[in-house]
Amino acid sequence: MRQKIFTRIAAYFFRGLLFVAPIAFTILVIQAVFTWLDGLLPVNIPGLGILILASAIIGIGYLGSTYFMKPFFELFEQFITKVPLLSLIYNSIKDLIGAFVGDKKKFNQPVMVQFDEAGKIFKPGFITQSELSKVNMAGYSSVYLPHSYNFSGNILVVKNELVHPWDINSTNAMKFIVSGGVSGIEEM
Repeated sequence: MRQKIFTRIAAYFFRGLLFVAPIAFTILVIQAVFTWLDGLLPVNIPGLGILILASAIIGIGYLGSTYFMKPFFELFEQFITKVPLLSLIYNSIKDLIGAFVGDKKKFNQPVMVQFDEAGKIFKPGFITQSELSKVNMAGYSSVYLPHSYNFSGNILVVKNELVHPWDINSTNAMKFIVSGGVSGIEEM
């Protein structure tokens, strides 16, 4: 009888933990980012750092879109691309952010890459370049394979016949991959 009660209490505890832990972790991350951004300014007004940062980013985005300021932004970018180490860091971050947002999104073609000849093992990913003939690899694609529970992944160069379109929304495909196959499918 006691063991049954203990087992039930433990089951309730773990069910509650599955509900509370993701919420608590999300709140902690948001709070840490909020505190860090507010700490950038010497003024002690909660939320002012985030408001100023968001306003500055919107303002810079607006200026970069105007006809008058666009050449200055392009000139600045050309300068950065000529500095060796700075160019590597800047371009990598720009390309990564551009892959998710903006006009040149890259992770919008979910695919399944076949890993065996029998067609029984597949790994989900995203096509980043559908044709590699510019690098003398006609008939090949570059496919980004994100890791589960991580913000990393691998780029594979794969023969086109081993890359199969995956009829799923890009957002749900990324959720599915990053969650280790636990979520993303139910929203299809």
